[in-house]
Amino acid sequence: MVAVSSWGKLGSWEHQIVAPNDRNQVFQQLQSRQLGLAYGMGRSYGDACLNPNGMLWRTTGLDHFISFDDNSGRLVCEAGVLLRDIQHLTIPRGWILPVTPGTLLITVGGAIANDVHGKNHHILGSFGDHVQHITLLRTSGEVIECGPQLREEWFSATVGGVGLTGFILTAEIQLRRVSGSWLDTETIPYANLDEFFQLADSSETTWEHTVSWIDCIYSRGRGIFMRANPADTEQRLEPTGRKLTMSFVPPVSLVNNLTLRPFNAAYYNLKRRQAGKSIVHYEPFFYPLDNLLEWNRMYGPKGFYQYQSVVPRAGGQGAIQAMLREIARSGEGSFLAVLKTFGNRESLGMLSFPRPGVTLALDFPNKGARTEKLFKCLDDIVREAGGCIYLAKDARMPRSLFEAGYPKFAEFLLYRDSGISSAMSRRLMGN
Repeated sequence: MVAVSSWGKLGSWEHQIVAPNDRNQVFQQLQSRQLGLAYGMGRSYGDACLNPNGMLWRTTGLDHFISFDDNSGRLVCEAGVLLRDIQHLTIPRGWILPVTPGTLLITVGGAIANDVHGKNHHILGSFGDHVQHITLLRTSGEVIECGPQLREEWFSATVGGVGLTGFILTAEIQLRRVSGSWLDTETIPYANLDEFFQLADSSETTWEHTVSWIDCIYSRGRGIFMRANPADTEQRLEPTGRKLTMSFVPPVSLVNNLTLRPFNAAYYNLKRRQAGKSIVHYEPFFYPLDNLLEWNRMYGPKGFYQYQSVVPRAGGQGAIQAMLREIARSGEGSFLAVLKTFGNRESLGMLSFPRPGVTLALDFPNKGARTEKLFKCLDDIVREAGGCIYLAKDARMPRSLFEAGYPKFAEFLLYRDSGISSAMSRRLMGN
């Protein structure tokens, strides 16, 4: 048994680890009297990737590329391949993953299971929109081949299904053409939520990528809006900067009442002075936190929560404003606060998070009952607005909010694999 934690480091729990490295022998390694769960890089923040006192099937050994067509951009690979390795292989060949989240250090299987989204949902949707085929192994031994036009109901259950429909063996992904590694970007400070929504609305038709950092301590909602398009520019020298590592866990969270206000003010003022247009490499724009490895350690030994919600656009500004007021009133806050809009498109997955609306994501150090009190207030705002919480980030959502936010969950239950379980599934869906 090995102690395993998720990215939020809210605790560690004993698991039995099985690490398959040959997809032709996975079924034999899945056989056990214990309930199991596929586990990639452990980048889910809460308990979606944990199965305490049970088995984890570590997928990172299944990291082989099977085929890639330079002409069509179709990639077939095993589920343990990292998004980082796909980008490094295909961008020099003129192809890029259409959708990626804020880190490249996740597996293809994890990207499918959580139907991850990026900064271009209004243009290209979520990760599942670009998956053409999945090979799914059930613990019964049944192999299910599914896709957007093949056993669509299984595909819809598996995309965003947090690993509960079976073990994803392989996937086929449609990449998109790209001229290089660079982006035309523009950075614009905004003073309040009215300005944010004006920028978001005016950017959707002409900018592929839009996102903003928001100062959640400042209840009016000031922040920095960033937008980008692929740059049609001559080849430039790729960045060679060395990545840093948070090499220790401090005795207390570095995110606290002494550091939050000056850091947020300094960051806002720095970015305001740097406002304007520039050409930027895709990695620091899309994945800024990948330059600081193990950054989750900065929250100290008690770990942290991420609270990411989406609320419908009708009434969304009021809901976001109400959440910011509650956060300011609580005295809590976040360095890492992201506000962005989703496009007017529904996701393929029954339990997918992206949907038309506006999403706010914030990290909070774990302060026990004090943090939970704030979350209950935020839950009430999300529920009243008709929104939901992202399963990939959640560690404590009440079951009633899950059922209200994911109306297809009863249909999804028909596709659960009885040999697979997670701490999240037991908390929100029962055994």
